[in-house]
Amino acid sequence: MTSSFVSVAEFVEGVRNGSWTAADVVDEHLGAIADGDGEIHAFNLVLDDKAREAAAAVDGRVAAGDDPGPLAGVPVALKDNLCTRGVPTTCGSRILEHWVPPYDATVVRRLTEAGAVVIGKTNLDEFAMGSSTENSAFGPTRNPHDTSRVPGGSSGGSAAAVAAGFAPLALGSDTGGSIRQPAALCGVVGVKPTYGRVSRYGLVAFASSLDQIGPFAHTVDDAARLLEVIAGHDPFDATSIPEPFPALSARLDEGIAGVRVGVVTELMGEGIAPDVAARVREAADALTDAGAKVEEVSVPAVIYGLSAYYLIAPAEASSNLARFDGVRYGLRVDAPTTNEMMVATRTQGFGAEVKRRIMLGTYALSAGYYDAYYGKAQRVRTLIARDFAAAYERFDVLLAPTSPTTAFALGDKTADPMAMYMNDVCTIPSNLSGDPAMSVPFRTGADGLPVGVQVLAPSLGEVVMFQVAAALEAAA
Repeated sequence: MTSSFVSVAEFVEGVRNGSWTAADVVDEHLGAIADGDGEIHAFNLVLDDKAREAAAAVDGRVAAGDDPGPLAGVPVALKDNLCTRGVPTTCGSRILEHWVPPYDATVVRRLTEAGAVVIGKTNLDEFAMGSSTENSAFGPTRNPHDTSRVPGGSSGGSAAAVAAGFAPLALGSDTGGSIRQPAALCGVVGVKPTYGRVSRYGLVAFASSLDQIGPFAHTVDDAARLLEVIAGHDPFDATSIPEPFPALSARLDEGIAGVRVGVVTELMGEGIAPDVAARVREAADALTDAGAKVEEVSVPAVIYGLSAYYLIAPAEASSNLARFDGVRYGLRVDAPTTNEMMVATRTQGFGAEVKRRIMLGTYALSAGYYDAYYGKAQRVRTLIARDFAAAYERFDVLLAPTSPTTAFALGDKTADPMAMYMNDVCTIPSNLSGDPAMSVPFRTGADGLPVGVQVLAPSLGEVVMFQVAAALEAAA
């Protein structure tokens, strides 16, 4: 077995029919991590013993003739902001460095029930705030395609783990592009589902109206199989969509004849590298060849997405991160008074980018500025959703770049927050509208590094989105 060339379906079939054991699969991936992660730093924690125990349990079910589940024996890496019972969950922050959750996130529970094996917790920008995984308190993650470059962020550890062959599947969270952008830079598939499709119970919140959990995988089919397991209604999440999640993997080969595809003009101009724009145009031509009807489309309000996001997301972060006060859990720095203790704890526990966003959000919510900043940003968010809805009256899916450039050098943008924020210009609009979107690898840029093409769909439009993604994958 060579894991780099084995699909999730093949992994599972091999475990079911005895071609290999779940223990074999896990040992191979743990070996790859031991050999290669010293250079990449995809993981904050590798769960060697727990993974081997879980694999042995899967093999035990197979030996007993029981159904081992749809992801039997498949190693999965988890972004380190997903609660795992009895396992440290740091969010890439000193303030939670030694915190051990007493419960599993819903997605983690569903993975284990499906027979998947959690192999480790992956590195991320602190509290998922960043676009390069350089903001982690535990050091940066490197891009497996070129270790002098970033893997993207904030789910850079998960993207790098899949790209490096450390795990066939991984989970990340996407608040403004934190799954899709690193997927593009690392040359893997990354999916942000419709808001509410996947339970957020057990995801440590950044911006609650924007956060969504989704998969990383080598192929569109692998991503579909993972999403089928984790999606669906959860009574523990009040924003969870009650209707059942559709079968995706069984419908990927239905083709895209007659599917209407709109290339978003506002995301193809200034700020988009010429080689990235060229790959998107080639992807559009490939979809035409596959039978789709492709035209350009204007979604005017997307140009305001970045401005609205960097008011709304920090405002929600300011509220969500107020719970880290040194009193209930996490880091506590002793001081003479309660107020001094809170200040000392947060000063020592939070990194620079997290502090920057808390201050931005607190200012936007403050008396006298709420309507001028936060209120106006919410009105812009509504405008973006309306413009997308208008586009989806004419088109089944939209096409755009995922990231404005290929992977940039480590340290290249850390001194310029605005330059870093611009990496999310193509992905943020879908978070603001709540619609699904995914990144599919489509050839390489002028520097030989991966380019991701983004497929966007209307709310609950995952089936046609995945069908178009499969067509792109076949063409690439």
